[in-house]
Amino acid sequence: MSLHPEIVEAVRRAIEEDIGAGDVTSAACVAADRGAAGRFLSREPMVVAGVELLPLIFEMRGGVAELRVEKSDGAQAADGATIAFVRGRARTLLECERVALNFLQRLSGVATLARLFVDRVDGTGCRVLDTRKTTPGLRRLEKMAAAAGGATNHRMGLFDAVLIKNNHITAAGGVRQALERTAGLTLRVEIEVRTLAEMREALDAGARHLLLDNLTPAEAAEFIREIGGRATVELSGGITLDSVRAYAETGADFVSAGAITHSARAMDISFRLEGL
Repeated sequence: MSLHPEIVEAVRRAIEEDIGAGDVTSAACVAADRGAAGRFLSREPMVVAGVELLPLIFEMRGGVAELRVEKSDGAQAADGATIAFVRGRARTLLECERVALNFLQRLSGVATLARLFVDRVDGTGCRVLDTRKTTPGLRRLEKMAAAAGGATNHRMGLFDAVLIKNNHITAAGGVRQALERTAGLTLRVEIEVRTLAEMREALDAGARHLLLDNLTPAEAAEFIREIGGRATVELSGGITLDSVRAYAETGADFVSAGAITHSARAMDISFRLEGL
């Protein structure tokens, strides 16, 4: 499997950070020719993400004799399920354990939380978006995990879509001025509006994608009724698992939740070594 260079570099940095010049404990305690097998086990129900990194992690430390993935990215894993099985040199398995677990636990946490958000809006026709509120250096991985959980990836960065926020509007001199400066761009253009007056100005200026930020569900529903299908609507701003259904039922096309990446907890996954 071919992985993006950013992902390969993230794994390389993680290995260098943890293993450095070598695992001195394993080198001291375990014979160099000792073989072993191990299992990555879920310790609670979860949506799995990050297993596609396991071959890369082990390859960077010399490879293993066997690696069998039992739960692919996006799969549900029950408490006690085997996520992956690996067999090779005991030293290799031991030195890669923490790096592998750190990625699996973090990314499975993102995927699991994404799935919870997606399940809450089921049947509304509204899609859940992730955001740029990611761990520095791990955005591509965390967005892959969000997608594994069923969320829709929003823009990857500042370079692949135009999203005019309130500070851009201020700097441009107003809603209409900001939109006029995007004329002719081939990228998708979305603009944040905070009041009915801004919304009307944006629509009059030709906006086709609106971001409504920090509104209550009742306020959002009022905006959406007036928009009347003239533009797609994204809702954002402090949307939680408890509130996302109410926002989705306003008729919005999208809800975005930064919590999917900035507040996901690490899932409980362990690695159990078995001698050969």
